[in-house]
Amino acid sequence: MADQSEDEIRERLKTALWFSIGKIVDEESMRRNRNATPQFIGALTDMVWSQIENVAIDLESFSRHANRTTVTTDDVLLLARRNQDLHSIVKDIVDKEKTRKLRAKAKGKGRA
Repeated sequence: MADQSEDEIRERLKTALWFSIGKIVDEESMRRNRNATPQFIGALTDMVWSQIENVAIDLESFSRHANRTTVTTDDVLLLARRNQDLHSIVKDIVDKEKTRKLRAKAKGKGRA
């Protein structure tokens, strides 16, 4: 992958996204007894790709603003702040993972 250009990688990712969205749309179309055109799937893929790019830019900006080179869960929570339902879901997942890691760390210390 080192010899691939950034444009080639981007195109492969977009193709994989198109394929995945196509499968989801096909499954949902079958379930609902509806049809979706390839143009619809293409437009939906372009919309999702645009959202992914915007999210990536925002997350990078948040981490850079905090003088970090790595995106953290704090950046994701900051991104989700305007959607209260999404923020709650992400916060619950982050809190559960932190609790799990603390318990695992405590167990490891108990063995030593």
